[in-house]
Amino acid sequence: MVRLEAYSALILRWTARINLVSRKDAGAADIWNRHILDSLQLLPLIPQGAFRAADLGSGGGLPGLVLAIARPDISFTLIESDRRKAAFLQTAIAELKLAATVLPVRIEQVRLDPVELVTARALAPLPELLGYAAPLLAPGGKCVLLKGRSAMAELTAACENWHMNAEHVPSLTDPGAMIFRISELRRAT
Repeated sequence: MVRLEAYSALILRWTARINLVSRKDAGAADIWNRHILDSLQLLPLIPQGAFRAADLGSGGGLPGLVLAIARPDISFTLIESDRRKAAFLQTAIAELKLAATVLPVRIEQVRLDPVELVTARALAPLPELLGYAAPLLAPGGKCVLLKGRSAMAELTAACENWHMNAEHVPSLTDPGAMIFRISELRRAT
């Protein structure tokens, strides 16, 4: 809890300089309710035995940095091409003494050993997001993705080019949003 509070304070301090979260969400209560709790709801969906994870488009560390705080047994790689946001992530990792790394590159350029878990929040439509995630997943790996109000339409569109097992769980923090836990991901032939 102490690290999450320190992370919240870092977000508030840095958001005054760079856009880590929306200015309207830049109050302490909003950071917790809108962002940290939103990220923490992924914890029960993390596959058992996951020890490496990639968070795509990490931005201010949501959900990747929050999950790295809550699950120090998983080595998170945070992928963020915006150099200012990557600098924030590196500062947060150092100050919070986390075992996570930052790759300040575009997702398409990432070369990683395959991971058991890929996470993302508010990054891209699902068909595009799956294209980013698939090359990073280890056999048997899963994606846990926070999606907004268009989640089911995005899933329908993704099924045109992807085969997958897609579990969907209603968001606890936004009644119109959804979380997808995707396994057995492969391109349609």
